Amino acid sequence: MATSVMKPTTVRFDEKLKSDATGILDSIGLSLNSYLTLALKQLVNQRRVPFDLAPAPEVPNEETRRAMVLAEAKEMGLIEDDAATFDGVEDAIAYLEAL
Repeated sequence: MATSVMKPTTVRFDEKLKSDATGILDSIGLSLNSYLTLALKQLVNQRRVPFDLAPAPEVPNEETRRAMVLAEAKEMGLIEDDAATFDGVEDAIAYLEAL
């Protein structure tokens, strides 16, 4: 059986990222070092990144956020919904042409 030589390595993280990750890992009983070792072993064993990569969820800008709040308030009946309604396509086209 081959003996493994442990070698110290320095890894730099954003302070908040490290704090957030450490908090989550502490809650499941893993140290940051154990997690990184686990992830690296899986990378070597699977020969691929051992988890799904996904972009961060998009955060709506201020204009979109306000429109969402307004739409929800109208849906809940908190404010009057004054949006135009139509009985058919022809009515909608006539409304748009009159603008």
